[in-house]
Amino acid sequence: MAGQIPQRFIDDLLARADVVEVVGERVTLKKAGRNYAGLCPFHQEKSPSFTVSQDKQFYHCFGCGAHGNALRFLMEHDNLRFPEAVEQLAARQGLEVPREGADDPHAKAREKKRQEGVNLLELSASFFRERLAMSEGRAARDYLDDRGLSPEVVRDFAIGYAPDNWEALKRHLSERGVSEAVQVEYGLLVSREDSGRSYDRFRDRVMFPIRDWKGRTLGFGGRVLGDAKPKYLNSPETPVFHKGRELYGLFEARQANRQLERLVIVEGYMDVVALAQFGIRNAVATLGTSTSEEHLQRLFRLVGEVVFCFDGDNAGRQAARRALDNVLPQMIDGRQARFLFLPEGEDPDSLVRREGPEAFNDRITCASPLSEFLFEQAAQGRDLQKIEDRERFASGVLKALRRLPEGVLKSLLLGELATRTGIDSSRFAALLESGGKSEAQAPEGAEPSARGAPGEAERGITASASTRNGSLGLMARTLQLLVHEPTLVERLPAELDWCADNDSDGSLCREVIRLLRAGRYRSPQVLLAHFHGTAEGQRLQALARRELLIPRAARAAELDGLIEHFRRQSSAAAPETEINELLARQRSGKRLSSEERQRLMALFQIAKR
Repeated sequence: MAGQIPQRFIDDLLARADVVEVVGERVTLKKAGRNYAGLCPFHQEKSPSFTVSQDKQFYHCFGCGAHGNALRFLMEHDNLRFPEAVEQLAARQGLEVPREGADDPHAKAREKKRQEGVNLLELSASFFRERLAMSEGRAARDYLDDRGLSPEVVRDFAIGYAPDNWEALKRHLSERGVSEAVQVEYGLLVSREDSGRSYDRFRDRVMFPIRDWKGRTLGFGGRVLGDAKPKYLNSPETPVFHKGRELYGLFEARQANRQLERLVIVEGYMDVVALAQFGIRNAVATLGTSTSEEHLQRLFRLVGEVVFCFDGDNAGRQAARRALDNVLPQMIDGRQARFLFLPEGEDPDSLVRREGPEAFNDRITCASPLSEFLFEQAAQGRDLQKIEDRERFASGVLKALRRLPEGVLKSLLLGELATRTGIDSSRFAALLESGGKSEAQAPEGAEPSARGAPGEAERGITASASTRNGSLGLMARTLQLLVHEPTLVERLPAELDWCADNDSDGSLCREVIRLLRAGRYRSPQVLLAHFHGTAEGQRLQALARRELLIPRAARAAELDGLIEHFRRQSSAAAPETEINELLARQRSGKRLSSEERQRLMALFQIAKR
C-alpha cells in the first residue's frame, strides 16, 4: 500500500515491543548481569560477543559492530525491508499499520516509480535468460560450454544473453509499459544527446545479473562475444546500483552455504563463476573498482576471514596495497585478512582449471596473513641492515598501524616491529600515541617496558606501574590487566581481602573478578558487554583502549607483584586499625580486659617495627 508509516506509530510500536523476545526467538540468549548474551547471528564466532539490553531495548555485537533496535534486527536477520519489518512487529502486537498520504498523488507517483525500477530489472534479467535459450543465443551457449560451465552453474548465477540488436530489450520493455526514460535511468538504454534517440546498452554480450544479498537484480555485467570494446561492461550508477557497495556473487555464495566462514575476493565475473564450477562457492568480485571499506564492512558482517586474490604482476600488487589500506580499519580482534598472489599470467579461472580445486584451496589456505604482507610491503626495496632504511621501514609500518583499531592484533604487530628493528615496542607505542612526534615530545609514560624482564614485579612494581601508565593508580592497573587478558583471573587468590572496597576502582575490580570467575570468560569484548551503557563500562572501556606497553610474557608477573603489594599493604594496615579500635573503646570509658591490654601492648610493638 502506498503512503508513509507515521513516525508516532513507529515510536509507539517500539515502546510496546521487547527486543529480548524478538531476538530470543532467533538467537539463544543467556542472562548475563543486567543484559542477555549469545552468539552473534551476523558473523561466525565461537564465544559470545552479542549482547541484548532489555533496559535500553537495544542489541550490540562487539565483534562485528551490528547494533540496533527490534526493527533493525528484523530487517537484518530476516532480510526484510523497513515496511515489512514494521508489519511483522505490528502483527506481534495485534496492531494494524496506518499509512499517511495514501491518496496523495505525489506519494503514489513515487511508489509507482520505485516499483517500476524493481520490476524493470527483474524483467530484463528474465529477458536475457530467455534469449540465451533461443537460437540467437547459440554463440553465447557455445562460449559458456567452452568455458566448461554446467547448466546448473548457469542456472544458479542466472546467466543470460543480450541479443546483437540495437533495440531488442527496448522493444521488449516498452511493450510491457516501461517508459524509455525509466529504462535510461536504470542503465539499460543509452540516450544520444545529439538526436535524443536511445538504444540498448548491452548488445551481443553474455549477461551476468548483479544481485543484492536478497537476490534482487540491481544491475548487470556483460562480457562481449566478439572483438568489441570494452571487453566487460557494467551498468552505470543508478538509484539502486552503486559499484562501490555491491559485490558480484555474494548472494550466490550465501545460497550455497549459509554458514560461510571465509570469502575470497577476486577480480571478475568469470573468476567467480569458474570457481563455483569447481565447487569453490565462496568467491565474490568487485565491480570494476578496488575493494572499498563499505565492501569490507559488509563482508565482515558475514564472515570472520577475507582473502584477497590478485594477479602476481605490478598491477596486482598495487591493488593489494589499496586493499591493505582499506582493510586495516576493519581489523578488530577476531577478524582475519589474507593476501593470495597468483603465478604470472594466471587468473583464478585459468589456474583452477589447470591445477584443480584442491590445489587452489591449498593456495587460499596458505595465503599470506595481513601481518606478513604489511611487513613485506614496508620492507620492499630497503636494506634493513642500514639505519636509514630501517627508519623508513619502521615509519611505514607505524603509518599502517595508525589505521588499525585498538586490540590484540595491534599490540602483536608492535611487538613484531620491535623484534625486527631492535627497538623496544613501548617506544613505538609512544610514537603512535603522539601521532608520530619525536620521542622527546612523546607523552609521559612512554619509557621502555620490562621487555624480557618479568621479574620486575617482585623488584618494585609499585613504582613503575603508575609511571608507565601515566595517571593510572595501582588498582586501575590491575583492572587494566584483567580487561586486556581475562584469563589472568586464574592466578588470583581465592580471597579478595587484598582488593579494597572503599574506592570505585577497588569495588569495580571485585565485581569484574566475580564475573570472570562465574562466567569463565576469555574475551575482553564479552566482559565489556556486561557493563555496556554504565559508568563502570565507560571506565573499563577507557582502560581497554590504553596500551599495556609490556609484552604478554611479563603480564602475569606484573599482576603477581601487584597482588603481593596489596597484601603487604593490607597486613601493614591491620595493626594500626586494631590499635585505633582498642584506644577508641578506652576513650569512651569502657575498661579493657587484661587480655585486651596485653593485645594492645603487643600491637604497639608490631607497629614500631
